[in-house]
Amino acid sequence: MHVQVVIQSEDGRERTETFPVGRAISIGRHPTCVLRLDSDLVSRQHAVVEPREGSIIVEDVSTNGTIAGDMLLKRNIVEVPYGTPIVVGDFTVFFFPADAQEMHPTAHGAGHGGHPTAMSGSHPAPTHGGATHPPPTFAGPQDPTGALRHAQQHLGSYMGPNPTGQNPAMSGMNGVNGMNGMNGGMPAMNGMHPQGMPTGGPNGMTSPNGVQHAGHPAQHIAPTAPVAAAQQMPVRHMDDSRKKDVELRRDIHKALLEHLDLATIDAKKLDDPSMRPKVLNALRRIVGSMDARIPKEMDRDTLIGELSDEALGLGPLERFLSDPTVSEIMVVDPNTIYIEHNGKIRLSEARFTDDERVRAVIERIVTPLGRRIDESSPLVDARLKDGSRVNAVIKPIALRGSCITIRKFAKVPLTLDKLIGYGTCTAQMALFLTRSVIAKKNIVISGGTGSGKTTLLNVLSGVIPEEERIVTIEDAAELQLKQPHVVSLETRPANLEGRGEYTIRDLVKNALRMRPDRIVVGECRGGEALDMLQAMNTGHDGSLTTTHANSPKEAIARLETLVLMAGVDLPVRAIREQIAGSVHVIVQQSRLSDGSRKIVAISEVIGMERDTGEIETLPIFEFVRTGTGAKGKVIGEFRATGYLPSYLNDFIVMGLVKRGEKYL
Repeated sequence: MHVQVVIQSEDGRERTETFPVGRAISIGRHPTCVLRLDSDLVSRQHAVVEPREGSIIVEDVSTNGTIAGDMLLKRNIVEVPYGTPIVVGDFTVFFFPADAQEMHPTAHGAGHGGHPTAMSGSHPAPTHGGATHPPPTFAGPQDPTGALRHAQQHLGSYMGPNPTGQNPAMSGMNGVNGMNGMNGGMPAMNGMHPQGMPTGGPNGMTSPNGVQHAGHPAQHIAPTAPVAAAQQMPVRHMDDSRKKDVELRRDIHKALLEHLDLATIDAKKLDDPSMRPKVLNALRRIVGSMDARIPKEMDRDTLIGELSDEALGLGPLERFLSDPTVSEIMVVDPNTIYIEHNGKIRLSEARFTDDERVRAVIERIVTPLGRRIDESSPLVDARLKDGSRVNAVIKPIALRGSCITIRKFAKVPLTLDKLIGYGTCTAQMALFLTRSVIAKKNIVISGGTGSGKTTLLNVLSGVIPEEERIVTIEDAAELQLKQPHVVSLETRPANLEGRGEYTIRDLVKNALRMRPDRIVVGECRGGEALDMLQAMNTGHDGSLTTTHANSPKEAIARLETLVLMAGVDLPVRAIREQIAGSVHVIVQQSRLSDGSRKIVAISEVIGMERDTGEIETLPIFEFVRTGTGAKGKVIGEFRATGYLPSYLNDFIVMGLVKRGEKYL
């Protein structure tokens, strides 16, 4: 079986290529990519697409993101139907099955609620009312380039029925969940408005906000591969029952405030265990008095529990914070909460009553930390008591409503042994890193967002000898070091008068006056990189930090850029000499397409090339991907490259390795 790939450029030019199904197709501007797109807006390695029978797997590996249908991918993976527009830079790419007969379209049985259910790609064209309807026509005002008509011509009967005769991408959009304003703010892609994009929703289509429309069969993705939550689960719209539910909850909350006068109670006292019984008793009385307004099918105890969480805790987020399988919580708006569950992002059933409750939760998090969030300062970084990192954004920055992102921190810190058990690295790699830390080698951990950089930093910091004085510097304190002599510093934003701000750079400078043996910086993202390099190069060996980059080579370039942000007019060669003389090891951490996190490279910085002036790195260990297994699992192996680091003799001098024993 083969797949046909149609590539459309922004100027309207088009070309077609054919590839076998089952082969991963790398897309980017680098000559080694299977599908090369020559444009400055395309990353060297931008995306990887794996065609399968009935659908395609799209993985973003770029720095700018890839758009699959109506979803912006940022270092994550999604499964979409054939014909979904994949926007890569200024190109739009379509994938179609080259041989329609190989897809074996069949009607599938009834879905939820007795409606027919269309399976993605491999089970299309269900019937509605006993009749099979022709595929809908997409060309029109929303499709000036004819791209969607092109998709229809290739897909043919793979699209589901259209019982209403309407363009399904347009139906139900006006006034649904307040999404019109959002759509108005979304950029048009290659002449197509997001409303005209086919993605895998009802009838083979879904509206940009993923709303499943009443009376239309719902589409399900076959659970044989990683599935995007946004494709499976719709964003909930505000129907009449939902509006009544919100109104009921508001009235109950208002009555609770009046009954217990919670508004006047100190926020710190809300954490008092004695408060919850009082709130629960009050809620039971209030709910009992409003029994006539509560639908019979609604569970009273569940309602009371949810309202008490909103009054005293973090509302619907409480259950996810206590679930060890949930690693990240993402509140898009009061009605939409995504979670990362076992490495995969999916839409949860939880929701807040309204935006006011979300704001209250944000205030509950940031106020004890001495931080603030309001219209003049609409975003904030904070942390929970367990060290979990929190980012919050409110209006006017967040258009859809208050937004919260919580990166959970393990209650029991991970160890190298656990990382080995999870397949993050091998015992050989862990031993080498342990010896490098003890031998006071300066280490930079590089990786993308959510790749596990901070976790690895915490693990490596944990092997620093107990007799050493450690100063940690972070935006939001996450590191959980068990050594007895640890000084933890945390940045502070400016107050209402614009004073009192202390940045990471300020704290790094101050740390140099605190006689540290080691300096551990949570992340270098600005001019503090220069101060960090100077500390590494002036008697503070063994320091550790993280930075955002996709490879060891790019981590070096990133450090160069960050040093320039310090505002010091240094020639590039001087900066490179500083990096080459300061950094010993770069550890590259990545989150792979199946959600697993691995150390994909450990490289030594060996110095500068005389001719080019470039900083040279050589890999010591690498993770080599060899294929894809069941359910999209990444298959590969860790390999030692055979290169022996220049500082191995230090292991012997420090007694970490006996003569004749293996170095690595």
